[in-house]
Amino acid sequence: MASSRILKQMTISFGYFVFFSVVFFSVYYLFIRVPPTCTDGKQNQDEMGIDCGGICTNQCEPPLNAKDIVTREVAFVPADRGSYDVLARIYNPNDIAGASQFSYKLALRDSAGNVLVEKSGTSFILPQETKYLFEFHLSAQTRPVKATLEISGVSWERFRGYTERPRVMVVKQSYERIQSGPGYGAATGLVVNESQYDFRSLLVKVVLRDASGHPLAINSTEMLTMPSGGQRDFRLIWPTAFPGEVKNVEMFVDADIYHSENFIKQSSSTTPF
Repeated sequence: MASSRILKQMTISFGYFVFFSVVFFSVYYLFIRVPPTCTDGKQNQDEMGIDCGGICTNQCEPPLNAKDIVTREVAFVPADRGSYDVLARIYNPNDIAGASQFSYKLALRDSAGNVLVEKSGTSFILPQETKYLFEFHLSAQTRPVKATLEISGVSWERFRGYTERPRVMVVKQSYERIQSGPGYGAATGLVVNESQYDFRSLLVKVVLRDASGHPLAINSTEMLTMPSGGQRDFRLIWPTAFPGEVKNVEMFVDADIYHSENFIKQSSSTTPF
């Protein structure tokens, strides 16, 4: 008798379960579920990629297959007493792939390869771009023998909406020793923004080299609110003496076009870059 009652209760419970399951899935598929489309940002239906191929008529873009960022130079120069400035020159060999962000670590090491001091940061790089990474005033108890660079966490993206790097450049570049007044040397230049964007921030980087191409000193300055078609001069001072004679000056401008917060507005009066 007891087993018959239990069996009856189980049968009724199973019936309720089936009934409510049918109701739930019917309501879900009829009123809640969003049918897959070619614009839902998902690879579903018979798509070959996300919203492309198969039932979606637009063709899938080929994979980026981005090549690694190339390190072309890592060096350090003396700064204040017991500290050093570190620079790294890197290159992106890809034609259409840029890195909207990557992490890097610059380190000073002794003769045994041990890390004396290191500093981390993040940056970006455009397709076919050569750029510098700077870190200033790394203090070390003993004189380092070499500097090293590690790059990680590269976020590759297809370069969209641009046909070339933004036309932001430094003209009228010069360096001179300071003959009177405070400071040892000064680099000057004129930043010209020939792109169609007004930038909130531009970062100017300067490398001084000797006749053999070895770096002697580095410096940088940030320029805020640079309008399209605008020009602005700058002067960077080295307060203390550094060894070597300056024979070559390199100046670069970092213009971040990956993050929209760096754009104030787009100008329609200039040629698109």
